[in-house]
Amino acid sequence: MKTKKLIAIALTAIMTLSMAGCGTNSKKSATTTSTNKKLVIWAWDGTFNVVAAKEAKAIYLKDHKGVDVQIVEMAQADIVQKLNTNLSSNTTEGLPNIVLIEDYRSQNFLTSYPDAFKDMSSKVKTTDFMDYKLRSDSLNGKLYGVPFDSGVAALFYRTDLIEKAGYKKSDMENITWEKFIQIGKAVKAKTGKAMLTLDPNDLGIIRVMMQSAGQWYVKEDGKTVNLENNVALKESIKVYKQLMESGIVKQISDWDQYVAAFQKGDVASVPTGCWISSSITKATDQNKKWAVAAIPKLGAVKTSVNSSSIGGSSWYVLDKVGDSELASDFLAKTFGSNKELMNTLAQKINLISTLKASSTTANYQKPVEFYGGQKTALDLSKWTSKVPSVNYGLYTYSIEDMLTGTVQSIVKSGANIDTALKDAQKQAESAVVK
Repeated sequence: MKTKKLIAIALTAIMTLSMAGCGTNSKKSATTTSTNKKLVIWAWDGTFNVVAAKEAKAIYLKDHKGVDVQIVEMAQADIVQKLNTNLSSNTTEGLPNIVLIEDYRSQNFLTSYPDAFKDMSSKVKTTDFMDYKLRSDSLNGKLYGVPFDSGVAALFYRTDLIEKAGYKKSDMENITWEKFIQIGKAVKAKTGKAMLTLDPNDLGIIRVMMQSAGQWYVKEDGKTVNLENNVALKESIKVYKQLMESGIVKQISDWDQYVAAFQKGDVASVPTGCWISSSITKATDQNKKWAVAAIPKLGAVKTSVNSSSIGGSSWYVLDKVGDSELASDFLAKTFGSNKELMNTLAQKINLISTLKASSTTANYQKPVEFYGGQKTALDLSKWTSKVPSVNYGLYTYSIEDMLTGTVQSIVKSGANIDTALKDAQKQAESAVVK
């Protein structure tokens, strides 16, 4: 027993000396604790998200010079595939410290891999961000994603074509989709131009309409399929059908055709997410001929408002990859709080941030010549604050893949909408509910 006690005392003395030694050096190394630390960030879109990550890196390295931040650009589909492959097999090798995830997909990742992502609740203040973003970034009362870009929907339109049809800017403010169709018919009659483009295989505009009324393909729990008795969805499909039958739509089948239509002046408006602005402004021959209004609302649904969203993403820390504290510190001090970063990105990539303080920065106050001097960033930020909060749930794209055929059966074949949605409900429940 005495021998054991002597050994224990000796070990305690050694540990005490070691800890003292560490304490002696801590002050000397305080400014270089990040030396040789490495962070890897995955993001898609080299002209938008990657640029944002690079600007965040520049800001963070001013006070953390020893950190090696590597930003890897890859297609969103590849990011999704690699995350699913590795996380499903409990393998973190080759994964990044920080990854960008689209809001429509985040709940699926958080639910499927509950221990994979770092809880950011103590790192950033939820009250600093737009409310609707927090739903997709949170699970069980904890915040995992750091909100990034707004996907706020807006009505971008050609002022010259609208005026030729007998309307003014004030006529475009806070309108219903029914009014939009009415204006579109006048535009087509007076100018020969279509009002908008639609891709029959893309239900993005139905998502916009549905969220404007605070509804989604699933109920509040994020899992219960919500198609058959979803009034907002039903009315959205009705409006979609009216659009297709009104004669004001130019049908397209891919992104290139979509962009070419407004850049060539073939359509009078583009109702979609704020991220389209950078593509619209590339048509320099149309300078000062555009304006931006709030997105139309569903006239037949009382809960519908002139605000919605389409797209958007958030940043996540993979907790088990390593250096998760450093990674979370990076996000907290950049995207999680730095309004000057958002000010820079507003100018560089036309970012509409979901950080509330962003709207107070200089670049949000600037009039944009292309839009006739309108302070578009400020307006878009205002509409972002009014986006209804919904739970995108686990199955957005899975359900939409099935629903596309349902919508086309209603629009093209004249299928009864109630019967079609009842069948879609059954199909979705059998396909996605586990």
